[in-house]
Amino acid sequence: MRPADATSIAAAIRDREVTAKAVTAAALAKIAELNQHLNCFTAVIADTALATAEQIDHAIAQGQDPGPLAGVPFAVKNLFDVQGLTTLAGSKINAEQAPATTDATAVAKLRQAGAVLLGTLNMDEYAYGFVTENSHYGPTHNPHDLNRVAGGSSGGSAAAVAAGCVPLTLGSDTNGSIRVPAALCGVLGLKPTYGRLSRAGTVLFSSSFDHIGPFAHSVRDLAAVFDVLQGPDPRDPVCTARAPEQCLPQLQQGFDGVRIAIATDYFAQGAIPEALEVVEQVAAALGATQRITIPEAHRARAAAFVITAAEGANFHAANLRSRPQDFDPATRDRFLAGSLIPAHWYLQAQRFRRWFQHQVQEIFQTVDLILAPTTPYPAPLISQETIVLDGVEMLIRPNLGLFTQPLSFIGLPVLSVPIQRPGQLPLGVQLIAAPYNEALILRVAAFLETAGIVSAPIVQPRIEV
Repeated sequence: MRPADATSIAAAIRDREVTAKAVTAAALAKIAELNQHLNCFTAVIADTALATAEQIDHAIAQGQDPGPLAGVPFAVKNLFDVQGLTTLAGSKINAEQAPATTDATAVAKLRQAGAVLLGTLNMDEYAYGFVTENSHYGPTHNPHDLNRVAGGSSGGSAAAVAAGCVPLTLGSDTNGSIRVPAALCGVLGLKPTYGRLSRAGTVLFSSSFDHIGPFAHSVRDLAAVFDVLQGPDPRDPVCTARAPEQCLPQLQQGFDGVRIAIATDYFAQGAIPEALEVVEQVAAALGATQRITIPEAHRARAAAFVITAAEGANFHAANLRSRPQDFDPATRDRFLAGSLIPAHWYLQAQRFRRWFQHQVQEIFQTVDLILAPTTPYPAPLISQETIVLDGVEMLIRPNLGLFTQPLSFIGLPVLSVPIQRPGQLPLGVQLIAAPYNEALILRVAAFLETAGIVSAPIVQPRIEV
């Protein structure tokens, strides 16, 4: 059995058409077959997973309800605490720490909902990157083309779903680390509103930016996981006390009266034509013709660079002083640069952040949803350093976040939906809404999925023998 859709898997297990143990065993076999080529998992907990699956089968046999995600295999980026595993956060330094004694809140909630954890996933060190070319644990390969990156920093999370190793994963997004790999691997990736989901038990990178969120093959799976993960958590001081809003029951409500606009200017340049054409394709399907300008988006991205680098460097200051040689060189050099940022730059960036947030709030008085490309180009080759766009040579890594950074800068909810292109690599389109409007985003995505514009099929990697 191929775990294509978590919702259908859970239904089949509850109806006793298949056992949770059989689903788990099939997923473990898939991981054993593919991980040597993808390098998306850094730990697999097969025995624990099979034992958990047996418990779920036993509960069902006893007439009990093990939860909405009963028996669904999942995995998490290795910055989430998993009881009994050391939380690597993609680093060599954290590998020296003791195993976690409790699960991260998100991991615990998925387990309580009946999902079965299979392991942890590769990432850029300390979540600082867009390519998942980790010098300690190796690069994660894109299932669409093993010579290309999976994106980052949640590259393992996106690749594992795209290849069908598991139907659900969790990642984190600071400047685009869910949306970028989702687009490059051709799967759905949701970055909720800042503070909407608890980050307790995760290794933070830049606290005023950090979000967690799911990857999946279907919109209903994203909604189901999002609904499970909502709720206040005193372990995360920024987690909202707002009551959960169940999104799954709203998916088929349509979007009559929803005002949709296409982001232009900054979001319509600096990309290959195809990255902009897929935005137009989605807009046409939604009947959207209005165009809006998000002012000073380029400054928002620059300010995001300043704040991220400064907060990240501050978090790792002690190790940067005592053992800089143990960092991934690409991460270390950016942290060191961040440690040299003058305080008045950081403060000015935070002042601009408030101004920019107010400007975007004004835009959402006249529109409900904004469309923009996720990345300026599809997955680049592993180790590729530069790309030429409009005759200008630019660095690959930082430019992957061109269209995602200005949005996470102010904590907006964003879903990257995949656009498959036969014979070519996938691209992504961002659906952007005002804070706490995840339900609206998911409703529009569900329409696009039903219309056949958006899809996230399992990819069978082409393995050369």
